[in-house]
Amino acid sequence: MASRHRRRTAAFAVVAALVAVPAVVGCDAVDKALDCVQTADSIADSVTDLQQAVENAANDPTQTDESLNSIEKSLDKLGDKTDNTDVNKAVDDLSKAVGNVRTAVKNGDSTPDISPVTDAAGELTKVCTP
Repeated sequence: MASRHRRRTAAFAVVAALVAVPAVVGCDAVDKALDCVQTADSIADSVTDLQQAVENAANDPTQTDESLNSIEKSLDKLGDKTDNTDVNKAVDDLSKAVGNVRTAVKNGDSTPDISPVTDAAGELTKVCTP
């Protein structure tokens, strides 16, 4: 009788462990998705700031650079947190678009085309939405 009790207890322990593993993995995936959405939201805010900075570049040219820095900082955080191929591609595309705007500003363009940044940020938001 004790042997049967031990087997049943062991079986329950195995079943409990098997049930717990997907729950933990599921939570991890949800946490990653939530991080992605929050970061994409932060980037969207930074892109809005960038749009305003470009519009007001004559008044304060440093705002454009600060907005670009903010976007890059958020991208670095997101890139470090995810191993999702679609998210990484969107991060790379947005990073390239930000780099192009930064280069245009350094080359004297006071009103650079930021539509590639906006488009890339929209794609990032799309791939981050669960």
